[in-house]
Amino acid sequence: MAKPTASGATPARPRSRIAAWAEHHRDSLIASLGRMFGKPWSTLLTVGVMAVALALPLGLALVLDNAARLGGTIERAREVTVFLKQDIAVERARALAQTLRARGDIAAVALRTPDEGLASLRDDGGTDVYADALAAVGENPLPSVLIVRPRGDERALVAALTALPEADLVQHDAVWRERLDRWLGFGERVVWVLAALLGLGALLVVGNTVRLDIQSRREEIAVLQSLGATDGFIRRPFLYLGACYGLAAGALALGLLTAAEFALRLPLRALADSYGSRFAFSGMEPLHALLVLAVAGALGWLGAGVVTGHFLRQTKV
Repeated sequence: MAKPTASGATPARPRSRIAAWAEHHRDSLIASLGRMFGKPWSTLLTVGVMAVALALPLGLALVLDNAARLGGTIERAREVTVFLKQDIAVERARALAQTLRARGDIAAVALRTPDEGLASLRDDGGTDVYADALAAVGENPLPSVLIVRPRGDERALVAALTALPEADLVQHDAVWRERLDRWLGFGERVVWVLAALLGLGALLVVGNTVRLDIQSRREEIAVLQSLGATDGFIRRPFLYLGACYGLAAGALALGLLTAAEFALRLPLRALADSYGSRFAFSGMEPLHALLVLAVAGALGWLGAGVVTGHFLRQTKV
């Protein structure tokens, strides 16, 4: 316990280094927020440019993620069409369809008879052309067709269907899936390249803004250096300023993406309903949103740190 002085007053305890360090962090944060709110138009421009730079790759990543989900929900494109030989009767085709339905790797089998195929052909747009061709043939030239929907991986199933003695032609368009995967892979690479370039742009924007703030406080920094202030002490307020710019830009970028999602959700739902699909656009998950804020704040912190470090190296007393 501290002893009272001759005047009877108890002297104040000296602050610990940790308490002083924490207080300076708090004061630096408050001062950074004050500088931001003190220049609203400059702050809005800086945050807006950074937000757009962050929102562009994030929006593209969301589009690619939803495109991948959409590709996984298109079951119709996985169907395997088996054209039976011309001499296969409809009764034999029905029996074959019933046999295939019992397989574990087949989810469903639909039979389209020659008469059904002919009716569908007549209902098509080129009625006159088809009518003339069918009149020239004189009889129904169409075979029975089995439309098979696989339950799992369809590659082995296609090989088994091709080996059927009743099968004349097996049509399975698996190329679209490989192309879709390649397009999605290319799009993911584009996202990373754009994220790197636009992230560098955001870093330069906040760095330039902090540089202007440093120039306006040049004399104050020189006095602090003369008094023996460390580089960390001088750099700290600017680091918090950059981090605040980054966090504000990240929050605005998430707001822009949310607004874009709400603007596109209803038209996309109507388009999906017209195709009989239940697909709905999926937004960003909360954990990913927090990660975006963390990355944006780190970018601002890094940009401010680079600029401040360069300035302090140039003005060493």
